[in-house]
Amino acid sequence: MAAEDRENQIRTIGVLTSGGDAPGMNAAIRAVVRTALSKGVKVRGIRRGFHGLLKEEIIDMSARDVADIIQRGGTTLLTARCKSMMTEEGQQKAAAICKKYGIDGLVVIGGDGSFRGAQKLASLGVNTIGVPGTIDLDIACTEYTIGFDTAVNTAMEAIDKVRDTSTSHERCSIIEVMGRDAGYLALWCGIANGAERILLPEEHDYDEAELIEDIKESMRRGKKNYIIINAEGVGDSINLAKRIETATGIETRATILGHMQRGGSPTCKDRMYASIMGSKAVDLLLEGKSNRVVGYRHGEYVDFDIDEALKMNKGIPQYQYEISKILAL
Repeated sequence: MAAEDRENQIRTIGVLTSGGDAPGMNAAIRAVVRTALSKGVKVRGIRRGFHGLLKEEIIDMSARDVADIIQRGGTTLLTARCKSMMTEEGQQKAAAICKKYGIDGLVVIGGDGSFRGAQKLASLGVNTIGVPGTIDLDIACTEYTIGFDTAVNTAMEAIDKVRDTSTSHERCSIIEVMGRDAGYLALWCGIANGAERILLPEEHDYDEAELIEDIKESMRRGKKNYIIINAEGVGDSINLAKRIETATGIETRATILGHMQRGGSPTCKDRMYASIMGSKAVDLLLEGKSNRVVGYRHGEYVDFDIDEALKMNKGIPQYQYEISKILAL
């Protein structure tokens, strides 16, 4: 089939952001809109993700609608969770609404939960392409996800500030970072911030008694602070701080960075990579492809079958984790 014939099959592309927001999503939205329009394809923005799709919160988008958004955090299309998309009834309704609004192709920007929704729509005849947008970096088919770079830099800068005050008061500080059940934010911050200990959900059980002894020994050697980076998937930071202070007599504070890691102006990397991924998603649709996820591997922008991508497992790089222990000595 000639390229122009394939393009003629896609007359209108829909774009939505789903699940947790991530810095750089606006760059991806902008790229989808402007790439599609440049190729003579209309774009409809869907507000509030799959929830908004089911509510028919659908708007026509022009190049002007995405002006001055690339530097903004969050998502101008807004986002929401949607339990209805987990049901067959909700999926069929969503597919019918896409047909009603003439949406021939759909770009879904989000994480693995969003891709499951895209997968279901693809099985119902809606051409779908997923773009990985999550600060957790937990999508196995790609080495990069939109928002991780900004989030990890935001966390790193905050942890540097906590260390300053922790040193002044000769404290132990537990700093909890986001990531759901993935420890990538914690691992990167642990190495970048020179933490004495990193607690990761992938490592499951850690020896709290051994940790307490290490804190005592470090302070005996004259250290002015002891920084523990704790992943969200491990949690319990406040109670852990209380137990450490009781066992060591050393003032211990817990700081939970929380949703500040989701916000802020995206870094150059998040703007650049998100822009290319958004454009590639449009190109894949115009090539007649569906049920694909855009990824980044070995310096190249690639795509995977969604079914295949969702079956992949992604573990913490063991070498990086072992290095983090050596560097903390």
